[in-house]
Amino acid sequence: MVTLPTLIPLSEAARKYGLDEDYLRQMVEKGKIRAAMVAGEMVVSEDEVRGEAIEVKALRKEDLPEYQMYSHLKGNSIWISEASRQYRVPHQTLVRWVKAGYIKQLGMEGNKVLIDEADIAYCSEIYRKRGRQGRILFNEDGTPYKPKTRSIAY
Repeated sequence: MVTLPTLIPLSEAARKYGLDEDYLRQMVEKGKIRAAMVAGEMVVSEDEVRGEAIEVKALRKEDLPEYQMYSHLKGNSIWISEASRQYRVPHQTLVRWVKAGYIKQLGMEGNKVLIDEADIAYCSEIYRKRGRQGRILFNEDGTPYKPKTRSIAY
């Protein structure tokens, strides 16, 4: 007999696997997770949601070894100008990274923007390894960008 997929309500899948319901809906729309409507409620394939949850959790920047090297700095605040000098990254690059969300802004001190030192240390590590003008360094979630073909990107 054919093995049928186990379907569970979208809200239960989100709660069970620690994912956002909107994110799961996006995955359904993209065709990455199969779904159906049962009694007016969206149900999703539990196996596919579980696989997506494993993939998402494996890709968090906080779990990467480059970030773990600087995890002891988490929560330490440093202003952008000081970080630029200390980590030798152009000021405008840091401003762009903060706006993009790669570096967490912790607050303001007068006119100074305070950022998380662990984030800047991690980003500067990736910048030193791969950075050249005009290169994409990060995915939207802050993980290092991996080009499809190395010869074109580097």
